[in-house]
Amino acid sequence: MNLTNLLRSTLVVLSLAAPAFAADAPKKLLVVTVTTGFRHSSIETAEKVIKELGEKSGAWTVDYVHQPEGQPKNPGKPPEKQAKETDEAFNAKKEAYSKALAEYNEANKVWNEKIKAYMAEHMALEKIKNYDGFIFANTTGDLLFPDRDGFVELIKSGKAMVAMHSGSDTYHPFRGYVDMLGGEFETHKAQVEVQPILHDPSHAATKPIPNGFKVFDEIYIIKTFEKSQVHALMGLDSHPNLGQTKEAVAKEKSPEKKAELEKELAKQGEKRYFPISWCKEFGLGRVFYSSLGHREDVWDPTWKEGTPDRKNSPEIARIYQAHILGGIKWALRLAEGNGTAGNLE
Repeated sequence: MNLTNLLRSTLVVLSLAAPAFAADAPKKLLVVTVTTGFRHSSIETAEKVIKELGEKSGAWTVDYVHQPEGQPKNPGKPPEKQAKETDEAFNAKKEAYSKALAEYNEANKVWNEKIKAYMAEHMALEKIKNYDGFIFANTTGDLLFPDRDGFVELIKSGKAMVAMHSGSDTYHPFRGYVDMLGGEFETHKAQVEVQPILHDPSHAATKPIPNGFKVFDEIYIIKTFEKSQVHALMGLDSHPNLGQTKEAVAKEKSPEKKAELEKELAKQGEKRYFPISWCKEFGLGRVFYSSLGHREDVWDPTWKEGTPDRKNSPEIARIYQAHILGGIKWALRLAEGNGTAGNLE
């Protein structure tokens, strides 16, 4: 990233973060971080960053719907037999897994009832109707809102709806939510560095992003997505992991594994668009989504600074913060940007 791009990005960040005029009361945002599926370790970082961005810009204040305690731990995928593993050892692992899965399923039923009661208390329409907007920061699963259709209508009535990363891995069975958001999580591969295409550099959410911007993150493959239904902000014209898979094929010595990788490579090589961020008008409301935000070092320039755990420079995190700051302000009608759908063919 050259000096000109760095200065440009810094100036845009400062302009977006400039406090609102004293006469303008800050908007009220409700940040939801409840998960009934996978829970990202970056959620606490996201909560902190969103609050700080509101305070520094003067654009919003935040309340939270936090995760209740007691979510049971999913035992994960069933065991696979290893090459030198005995049948007796493998059967013991399968039996232990079956027991753990049964215990998890029972505990999860109790957990879901707890979430249902918790959301009935915290997400009732009468309680949330006076917020100006909502941020789903890495939510997952069925959030068990007391009136999920009513929530979608609330956004349509003129509210802001913002989601980061696994906000698209939320409410899969509920088409109302997916249609409102504009797409949903399908899968992901290994974390990888990508250089997104900027489709609308003048939009408040992409204006802070310099040419040549690269970020290392878990890049989602999105389904139920139609270019004609959203205003595209960032995306890729090839699979994010195509380069990784090519390298894996070249290095693989096992004929069987190599054949599997070649099948995956052929699939990844199919011509397809891979969205990363978009926005849209939704009735009288506005929606902004960015699939970035899996990693703590995407959110926070201070996270484990100077350690091998950090894959993104502090400057990348500052650019990401400016990206979501611009997107949130756009959704709240505090920043300019085109939201007309269909800017990509």
